[in-house]
Amino acid sequence: QVQLVESGGGLVQAGGSLRLSCAASGRTFNSYRMGWFRQAPGKERVFVATISRSGGATSYADSVKGRFTISRDNAKNTVYLQMNSLKPEDTAVYHCAASTQYGLVVGQNEYNYWGQGTQVTVSS
Repeated sequence: QVQLVESGGGLVQAGGSLRLSCAASGRTFNSYRMGWFRQAPGKERVFVATISRSGGATSYADSVKGRFTISRDNAKNTVYLQMNSLKPEDTAVYHCAASTQYGLVVGQNEYNYWGQGTQVTVSS
């Protein structure tokens, strides 16, 4: 089992940047594929990005491709989401999640563990 705690959210102007972090407990962090999801007010939670166990493979939602970068540091049990060129429509609660599945995993039902989330607000 793994516990996830996100940090780094906040209020930023459009065009700005934020870096989210997700710290994981336990000694088996590198046995999980990690992902980021977001939930905007009044909307369902949606996929943002995912990264393989080694960090060598990543995938992004079309809405963030070219602006967001997911990375991980297995020595620090942490996954990151660097968000650049932020837009008001990026406003949401961002959750990190861990999956025991292999291969490309973008469905939230395929993730076993979730953090509580961190709020990101982008003003216009």
